[in-house]
Amino acid sequence: MGEDRMQTPVITATNGYPPPMSDSLHRCAWCGADPLYVAYHDEEWGVPDHDARALWEKLVLDGFQAGLAWITILRKREGMRDAFDGFDPEIIAAYGEADIERLLGDARIIRSRAKIDSAVKGARVWLEMRDSGEDFSEWLWSFVGAVPVQNDWPDGAGRPTQTLESEAMAKALKARGFTFCGPVIVYAFMQAVGMVNDHGVECFRHAQVRAMAGQ
Repeated sequence: MGEDRMQTPVITATNGYPPPMSDSLHRCAWCGADPLYVAYHDEEWGVPDHDARALWEKLVLDGFQAGLAWITILRKREGMRDAFDGFDPEIIAAYGEADIERLLGDARIIRSRAKIDSAVKGARVWLEMRDSGEDFSEWLWSFVGAVPVQNDWPDGAGRPTQTLESEAMAKALKARGFTFCGPVIVYAFMQAVGMVNDHGVECFRHAQVRAMAGQ
């Protein structure tokens, strides 16, 4: 399984929305009835996020998903946040071999040395960008002209798995030194953080997410 094997959902929260059959709201079909997916869909997927640290965390988690189902990340996210010191780039950038071994022994996370190493390396690149005066959020959002792309897919229609924008972002991320960030992973990330509104037009969140972008 390659680095870019992804499902539509990417990263986020799980606080108690009922399954879709318990109300009359029309949701994107991909979230099904699993409460984790429903909460993620209803609260986070597609919401524009401009927080530089949070964007980096989401990109790291997307990288950890490579080759796996997204539900695996959802179930492990809180444990991973704890294990990775709240995804604080300054702390993670200073990780040494003892920290790597600690993480490899922690069942709460995806125990892949390559993905752990990628997170540490990414934290260092993130800090280099910040310390040189670059805003990680502004840089990422520049790939969509700082404005969310508003798509109008009928629910059930296949969304693209990558676009010219995600290809450009992936190439630029890799040039900076980030890894586990191919164009498919990056497009899923863009969907998750609201750079692209890929809710189906029938979905109740489509118009809400568009409104969040002032469009």
